[in-house]
Amino acid sequence: MSPSRLDDYIGDNSAPGSASGTSTSRFFGKLNTSMIQSKFLAHPEDLGIVAVGFSGGQGKPGVDAAPTALIESGLLDQLRDELGYNLHGHDAVHNYTDLVPAQDPPHRGMKNPRAVSAVTRKIADQVYAQAREGRLVLTLGGDHSVAIGTIAGSAKAIRERLGREIAVIWVDAHADINTPETSGSGNIHGMPVSFLTGLAREEKEEFFGWLKDEHRISVKKLVYIGLRDVDAGEKRILRENGIKAFSMFDIDKHGIGRVMEMALAHIGSDTPIHLSFDVDALDPMWAPSTGTPVRGGLTLREGDYICEVVHQTGSLIAVDLVEVNPRLAPENDIGAHETVRAGCSLVRCALGESLL
Repeated sequence: MSPSRLDDYIGDNSAPGSASGTSTSRFFGKLNTSMIQSKFLAHPEDLGIVAVGFSGGQGKPGVDAAPTALIESGLLDQLRDELGYNLHGHDAVHNYTDLVPAQDPPHRGMKNPRAVSAVTRKIADQVYAQAREGRLVLTLGGDHSVAIGTIAGSAKAIRERLGREIAVIWVDAHADINTPETSGSGNIHGMPVSFLTGLAREEKEEFFGWLKDEHRISVKKLVYIGLRDVDAGEKRILRENGIKAFSMFDIDKHGIGRVMEMALAHIGSDTPIHLSFDVDALDPMWAPSTGTPVRGGLTLREGDYICEVVHQTGSLIAVDLVEVNPRLAPENDIGAHETVRAGCSLVRCALGESLL
């Protein structure tokens, strides 16, 4: 198997109980499988996989290698064989280099705007295709700019299928809500939330003009957890829009259990949840191999707890894991290995793995 091939993991599992898949009864009979009943998924035993090694939203190479590293570590085997999911999706990790133009000058200060817009539009289509079938969707990135596509695809599918809007829990050291005008770096991985909420807009298709109201989320259904490196412009945006945000100060003050209670109370129990988890939310002690590490973050156990609690709501409809960068350290460096392990742990907890 070539490093990017997924066909050994993903089969034609459209029929429950198929030879390559796992029956619904087996799914609910696994010891490691959650007994939580999904509120919004027509087929909770099915998992759509979107693996996108895209790094154009920021400047450090290597994050494009993350999906392959996560898969080769055994993540999909664990989700299929231990948690009992039927896996659906594409048979390769996509970098979409064919969508990257030869010339991509800045626009409104944004770096690589045409590439990021084209790739995230494609990702939105991928996620939408899985979500409209009533499946939970797991996206392995890639930098956090891919969330423009993942959340847009989720939002559109849930609106069409259920007539509901989605909530987003954004777990990150950074708010990623800069507009092109407030960004100091021009890196679009620091802007996805502004485009998804409509705080930043573009009319031209090649510059995120493809984002329509059906793709967007409300600032009232957005919750941040783990913030600790927020730009001055972002602080102003958060305050002016009354966005619910829990920084590491709040976690230190209240504990992660109480923070999750408040976060979920703000969202409400009747709203589908898209969980977008940047591995840099964890302290570099646990996840050092990421592009923008910030000391003083979540422990791995706190990160796992966030994922476990969101799963237990029964409202989870999609998960992103982003910003693992296994190439920031040599292959024999334990930091890269531990970051991949942490990422796998977060995904398993979000998809139902429990301690007992």
